[in-house]
Amino acid sequence: MVTRKSIGIGLMGLGVIGGGMAKALIGKPDTLSREAGSKLVLKKVLEKDLAKHGSLGIERSIFTTQFEELVTNPEVDIVVELMGGEYPAFEYIREALTRSKHVVTANKEVMSKHWSELLTVARDHQVSLRYEASVGGGIPLIAPFQEDLVANDISAIYAILNGTTNYILTRMAREGLDFSVALKKAQELGYAEADPTKDIEGVDAAYKLAILTTIAFGTEVRSEDVYHEGISRLQACDFRYARELGYAIKLLAIAKRSGNSIEARVHPVFIPEDSLLAKVDGVYNAIHVEGDLVGKVIFYGEGAGPRATSSAVVSDIIKIAQNINRGTTDIPRLPFASGRTVKPMDEIETRYYMRMGVADKAGVLAQISKILGDYAISISSVIQKETDPSTQIAEIVIMTHRAKEKAVQQALKKAERLAVVKEITNFVRVEA
Repeated sequence: MVTRKSIGIGLMGLGVIGGGMAKALIGKPDTLSREAGSKLVLKKVLEKDLAKHGSLGIERSIFTTQFEELVTNPEVDIVVELMGGEYPAFEYIREALTRSKHVVTANKEVMSKHWSELLTVARDHQVSLRYEASVGGGIPLIAPFQEDLVANDISAIYAILNGTTNYILTRMAREGLDFSVALKKAQELGYAEADPTKDIEGVDAAYKLAILTTIAFGTEVRSEDVYHEGISRLQACDFRYARELGYAIKLLAIAKRSGNSIEARVHPVFIPEDSLLAKVDGVYNAIHVEGDLVGKVIFYGEGAGPRATSSAVVSDIIKIAQNINRGTTDIPRLPFASGRTVKPMDEIETRYYMRMGVADKAGVLAQISKILGDYAISISSVIQKETDPSTQIAEIVIMTHRAKEKAVQQALKKAERLAVVKEITNFVRVEA
């Protein structure tokens, strides 16, 4: 084994996450060198804002606005992509791999959409592609799935994968806030972006679930294969009803194995209030995994932020550096041999919470019950609150037994056409 004196890093993107990673490299040189076996040195930084070097203590001379200067630099052994977004990040990662550079990325969108192509390029050029920070920030997830849990047949994953939405739901549950108010507070505190669409509509969590599902079940699942639904329809009253029924509301990313098919979906869920995931609040993430050997395990921690994410990124860099010094490479596997397919959302079976405004008159529930019965949907319980005297509209909540998604959607459309039903105000799936 020939230990190299230094290993060169090329960093693409010096935003919040990139800055955190750079601070970690600069701030802990002795510790990181000891673990890596070589000194880790920033050789090139690709960044449009050249003024950023001063605040981070990085030499101005290594900054560039040209990708070619970074990727062709012979002193750059490992390219770290922390730009975010699909393009040009995807092309840059692919080009770096093609030029036999090892790559570390935190880019969940690129990995969830281009997984197979990038792993194939990395394998063909005998280089590493590591992406621990793409899911769960600083929570170790990718490595445990690929190494520690590899002997298990994973049957299910239930995960809170987005800190922004979890913070919003926590405020709504604790303080009775409506969605718009809770979102504004999250934005004021910096937990939500000015444009929070990908977070609140479940897109971000769908990217992450696609990656976890692919690893866990050995079937390539792209982000577009994952059904996703956001939290903007939830209102304060839904949380009151949830508590009354013994539930909490969370945005869950769910993956389940069922024969030769896989469920992969992200949406709000009623979960029992005494479950561990129900107690995960604020910006924290948690991932519940069920395996045939390990049983049930939970990974918990900060899912985002510069410190947590830089922990995962730097760990990936150290792993590659160790391999370089050993003269080995972790060649990516393409674990897509199970033949399983993603089950259409219409075929999912679960329980449901339905909230609707109805006319305050006799026989209303009988009419709704008949429609549900026609679609083989059995009612578990009903809550009816007092009528609004000004409108003569009562609010009722129906909890069902297990039913098929397609049947529920059809039944709700038919019920909405009843003269006595003024509005189907919400429905939420239930995972008990």
